[in-house]
Parts: sequence; C-alpha cells; structure tokens
Amino acid sequence: MNIFFHHHTLPRIALFATLRYMKCITFSGVDGSGKSTQLQMLREKLERENWNVAYFHATEFSLANKIARFFKGQKTFEPGKEKAVTKASFFSLIIRQKFLLIDIFRFHLFLRKLKKENCDYLLSDRYFYDSVINMEYLASGRYLLFLSFIDAFIPRPDLALYFDAMPENIMSRINPPEQGIEYLRTKQELFQKKIKDWNMTVIDASKEKEIIFQEITEKNND
Repeated sequence: MNIFFHHHTLPRIALFATLRYMKCITFSGVDGSGKSTQLQMLREKLERENWNVAYFHATEFSLANKIARFFKGQKTFEPGKEKAVTKASFFSLIIRQKFLLIDIFRFHLFLRKLKKENCDYLLSDRYFYDSVINMEYLASGRYLLFLSFIDAFIPRPDLALYFDAMPENIMSRINPPEQGIEYLRTKQELFQKKIKDWNMTVIDASKEKEIIFQEITEKNND
C-alpha cells in the first residue's frame, strides 16, 4: 500500500504521473534491539542491487534535538551517543509535542523531495512511532490529548518493523542501555499496545541476525 495516498485511490492514480513511487521501511523498537544493524544490512543489499536508497534517522532529524545539540556545541550527530532523557515536566512535554508536529510536516516535504529525486527506498532508523512512544513514556501516565492528533498526521510506512527484544537479553550485553531494565520493559509494553494500530510487523529480535535478515528480506519482497 502506498505510504502517501492510500486514503484516496483516484487522486493517487493521477499523482503517480508526476511523483515516483518510493517504498518506506521503518525500523522501530527499544534501544539495543538490533534494528540499526538490520537496517544497515538491508541498505547494503539494496545498494548492491543498484536501488536508489535514502537513509533517515528520526532522532537526528528532530528539530528539538538539533537545537539541543547546537547549544551543547555538538556539530555532528552520532547514533547511539545521545544522552538518554527519562524524565520531563508537563510543560516540556507540550513543547516536545509541538516540535514533533513540526518535524512531521518537515518530513512530508522531505518525502516529496526524495520522490522527485527518483529514490526507490527510504529506510528509517527509528520513526515517529518511536517518538510517540518516547513521549508517552515521559508522560508517565499523564494524558496527552495533542498526541492523538499528532499521530493522525504521521505518514504510514509500506513496512513498519517492530523489533521485539527481551529486556533481560538486552541488559546482558556488553554495553547495555544506560536507562536500565524497567525503562526497557515500560517502553516495550507501550509499543505492544500500538502494534495493531500502526500495522507493525513484529520481528523476534532474539533470533540470529542472519535469520532475522532473511525474514526482513522476505517481508520486503511480499
């Protein structure tokens, strides 16, 4: 199903004359679930097959994070090096929601740019789904009315992968996430509540990476 025009079939047919179809695959899950590794493997495979592939990292794209990095004097973004945020005031959550909505509209423009550049694939390391989950975690049970409104504007990917990893397995690794196991458990629970709503394909992240990659490849070819 097309990521951009699946709500209106007839307009989609007309628009395809000027906008190239591009497949969007998103990689979501808690830290340490192996999503970045699998994205890189798929990216390399597609590029070997001469597909035009674009890479997107939701955290790097975030306007709020860009501003924060600017004030910290960080000139470049390094995936996995961002300091974890586990608490936020209600006021800061309101600000974060506004920035998230701005990011989503920026992303819509980014998608159009890629399609005009004849891009075949967009691979997203984390997605706005992860941003919503993170905000729900920071809310700690506080109701965020605006978040449901924001969700409606998120472009639906062609393939949304959710890497389901046991928090205990993640924490047993050499460099486990600094947030701790309860953080992972809570975010995992939040993700599982959204799987159906976001039409996510669940990937068993406990399997060997070669087996996982084969499964992802098959899903992409469906």
